[in-house]
Amino acid sequence: MKSILFAGGEVLPFAATGGLGDVLGSLPEAIKKADPEIDVRVVMPGYSAIAGKWRSEMKFVCSMTVNFSWRREGCGVYSLEKGGVTYYFIVSDHYFARSKLYGEFDDGERFAFFSYAVLELMSAVDFFPDILHANDWQTAIAAIALKGKYGASEKYRRVKAIYTIHNIDYQGIYDMAIFGDVFGFGPNVRNAVEFEWSINLTKGAVICADYVTTVSPRYAMEIQYEPTARGLSYILREHSYKIDGIINGIDESLYDPKKDKEIPSTFSMSNLSGKAVDKAELQRRFGLAVRPDVPVIAMISRLAEHKGFDLVMCVGREIMQNDVQIVLLGTGEKKYEDYFRALARDFPGRVGVSISYDRALSKLIYAGADMFLMPSKSEACGLAQMIASRYGTVPIVHEVGGLYDTIKPYTGKGGNGFTFAAYNAHDMLYVIRQAESVYRRPSEWTALEKRIMKIDFSWDSSAKKYIALYNDLLA
Repeated sequence: MKSILFAGGEVLPFAATGGLGDVLGSLPEAIKKADPEIDVRVVMPGYSAIAGKWRSEMKFVCSMTVNFSWRREGCGVYSLEKGGVTYYFIVSDHYFARSKLYGEFDDGERFAFFSYAVLELMSAVDFFPDILHANDWQTAIAAIALKGKYGASEKYRRVKAIYTIHNIDYQGIYDMAIFGDVFGFGPNVRNAVEFEWSINLTKGAVICADYVTTVSPRYAMEIQYEPTARGLSYILREHSYKIDGIINGIDESLYDPKKDKEIPSTFSMSNLSGKAVDKAELQRRFGLAVRPDVPVIAMISRLAEHKGFDLVMCVGREIMQNDVQIVLLGTGEKKYEDYFRALARDFPGRVGVSISYDRALSKLIYAGADMFLMPSKSEACGLAQMIASRYGTVPIVHEVGGLYDTIKPYTGKGGNGFTFAAYNAHDMLYVIRQAESVYRRPSEWTALEKRIMKIDFSWDSSAKKYIALYNDLLA
């Protein structure tokens, strides 16, 4: 029987801040569903932020001591079962009883501890998986130490390591001064982790792992070149023989317009009348004129430069020259927040803005909007374009990363959205106008809505690709 241990800094529904949590909350159970014979387990930090509902289901497994550098840190191991998968939680008040998951002054030490705890867990519960699947810089040390420190043991030596890069922007870069004192590295891994006179944990994991994946095929190619690679292009090209991209999926049970209790009116491909009800409610919630004939263009995002909001700032007022409405949900950089507040002030009844994070409101936007704009400068995979498609909201995207892999340009006979290749504001404006033109032809637009709702963005296909990768690696 094959066995896999996923390790990550966040997992839905327990504690998460972004896409990594979505993946680790869905992929392991999808793999278990695709092949029940695989023993799938997941380990994450036992944050104090984990809700009491889940804490009440946890069972104490054991206590263990984690040794790294000169430290000997004790912790508790708890577990629960969900969806056929065993989830382990490394509980340490010293490292994980914090108000937030990341962004602490000692993150390097916290996740060094967690990475070594992942490896010690194998011995503590006598579970030496065929594959350790580490994710992002928070668990990079686990992939590095598996080969560089624990490989002397036969049981650890047979464990294969896969390292997944969810976002190359976050590489785990630290001063060489903590090489041994905090990270507990020995001279045998110095060349692997040293980069531009610093420690780069992602570089070390790429070199030490048996295989490296990213969250879309296009992104796997893009990270081998600058500027997307953020300095690691030549390292990634050198190891391109063991790099692959597998597109993320979405949990279609959470995003199902036929059964979604968080939207005012459910709907389906065979009966879209509920979407009109949701659109009217969306317009009311954002203080827009309630008009079924005007297209609503939606954005749900962190307001950050790499999400493409410079393009929107450049042509936002030109977009509003046509008869359209805009809704935006998100928080982020002040210049973008201020811009959208000003746009809403200047176009009352036509632009609605909520500078917040509101999951229930996001569901209403997915269901009620007509178009979903994602002009990202870089996008490893993207989930919003898939979610929007499930609700018949047509994506408008920049052809980058996972957006390129999932959304193909509408031609009248094919395609599932509107796309622009160059990162250019007026190219974006041009395809927005294209989408508006199709919207003005109701029967054609309805056919497009139904087409995109049929697309399978579930984890089923991705899980099978991961299983095939695991089999190849073990073979």
